[in-house]
Amino acid sequence: MSAAMSPAKPTNGAAAAATASSTNGKFKLATHVKYEHLVAGISGGVTSTLILHPLDLIKIRFAVNDGRTAAVPQYRGLGSAFATIFRQEGFRGLYKGVTPNVWGSGSSWGLYFMFYNTIKTFIQGGNATLPLGPSMHMLAAAQSGALTLVLTNPIWVVKTRLCLQYGGADGKSAEYRGMVHALAQIYKEEGIRGLYKGFVPGMLGVSHGAIQFMTYEEMKNCYNEYRKLPIDTKLATSEYLAFAAISKLIAAAATYPYQVVRARLQDHHHSYQGTWDCIKQTWSFEGARGFYKGLQASLYRVVPATMITFVVYENVSYYLLQRSKEKKLA
Repeated sequence: MSAAMSPAKPTNGAAAAATASSTNGKFKLATHVKYEHLVAGISGGVTSTLILHPLDLIKIRFAVNDGRTAAVPQYRGLGSAFATIFRQEGFRGLYKGVTPNVWGSGSSWGLYFMFYNTIKTFIQGGNATLPLGPSMHMLAAAQSGALTLVLTNPIWVVKTRLCLQYGGADGKSAEYRGMVHALAQIYKEEGIRGLYKGFVPGMLGVSHGAIQFMTYEEMKNCYNEYRKLPIDTKLATSEYLAFAAISKLIAAAATYPYQVVRARLQDHHHSYQGTWDCIKQTWSFEGARGFYKGLQASLYRVVPATMITFVVYENVSYYLLQRSKEKKLA
């Protein structure tokens, strides 16, 4: 009996070791979580959103305008859109959907920066001066983007729906009265699937953040290496602004079509059977240009927004992390 059971002991020991190793790995990952990145990301996202929301609203309205839906207003350009919305819907019309946008941008940037820095630091083994290279930066950014989207997609659906209410300033024709009402109505009428419309192209859009962060990180690293300084050396505000703008332009040019498809799937004035149906219809009726509708308005908005977000994030996170270090030393 004893001899028969003896082989089981190493197996149990191996299983216990594997469990301990897994637990230890999770614990090590958890030790790299720094909530300073969450707070700094939220600060950057909220600041840029409050300043630039009207451009985001116009970008969405351009993106869903397929030229075939009578209920959708027609705008001749960016200036025409501003003037028309202000005339028909008032100043408040330019800030339709701002509440979920603030929640969405704040939580998305906060979670993204926290996840990204946690994963990156885990890969580096806690050594912030160790360069990862483009592929590992993209991997960390892609994982962060996927985790963030799972948590925030319902907020983006609500934001899109509120931005696409074309009623007058009195709000009488509004289908949704606000963020909470929109969340409740969408869940009531369309279920969980309604709150996750646009999720598939959103997951494809994870590549946008991956390309942007990879480009941004590599530019910072190369610049510091050129100056013969550690790669985690703090840069000047102008340098953060330049690197943020360049990385966003590259990412936007490469991945913008998914944003058009995502916005159209989330728009309650259109009806598509799915992502592929939306792509086919857009191509059939509008050609390649249809996938780049709203790009100009998007760039006017996202490039300054990224510059503001990254500058606020870098400075706030640096300040908070320095304070945290000082408290530990005290």
